[in-house]
Amino acid sequence: MTPARILVFTRTTGYRHDSIPQGTDAFRELAAALGLAATATEDPEELAAALAGEDCRAVVFLSTSGEVLTPGGREALRAYAERGGAFVGVHAATTTEYDWPWYGELLGARFDRHPALQPGVAVVEDRDHPATAHLGPSWPFTDEWYDFRSSPRGRVRVLLSADESSYRGGGMGEDHPLAWCHENTGGRVFYTALGHTGESYADPAFRRHLLGGLAWAARLPLPAPDSPDA
Repeated sequence: MTPARILVFTRTTGYRHDSIPQGTDAFRELAAALGLAATATEDPEELAAALAGEDCRAVVFLSTSGEVLTPGGREALRAYAERGGAFVGVHAATTTEYDWPWYGELLGARFDRHPALQPGVAVVEDRDHPATAHLGPSWPFTDEWYDFRSSPRGRVRVLLSADESSYRGGGMGEDHPLAWCHENTGGRVFYTALGHTGESYADPAFRRHLLGGLAWAARLPLPAPDSPDA
């Protein structure tokens, strides 16, 4: 019997993040902590085939950018979500498939712009979610602090938002979600705008954030506290 796995998709046709290798390695380790195998690919045909299989427990779009899917890949992703599949989007996943309206519904928001990479503070709005339960009321972090074309609030469960007073160049004002989840498209979707730098994937708090989001989306329990990624 083929073991359950996650598929980490990293294809880019726009900007390519230098942090993709570190993110891929991190997701391999996080998957293992959940008892899953992990496959990384940039091949849209491999993605489509995996999504049609029975062993794909979650798909991760890790800083994808531009138009990255074939027509068959789009059909496979939509069918996967509609039958309850788990989707995790990280950082630049919101810069992907701009001309496909359904993908915008899947992610919950579309990237607009970002200021320079800099330290700032994320406000933890919901600590009853496994992606944020380990955090305090605020979370100092260094990232690009993505602005979105519109706030997804009201359509998604907001987990983190940006405190624009803590950094320079924010453009959304008081309603600035950064991480959220929903089940609007059939399956469970978790998205975080954080993850620009390679160093972030070695940060224990950020890894726990990703682990909690992945576990929630895939409907899996978090590992025991003595696990290195717990």
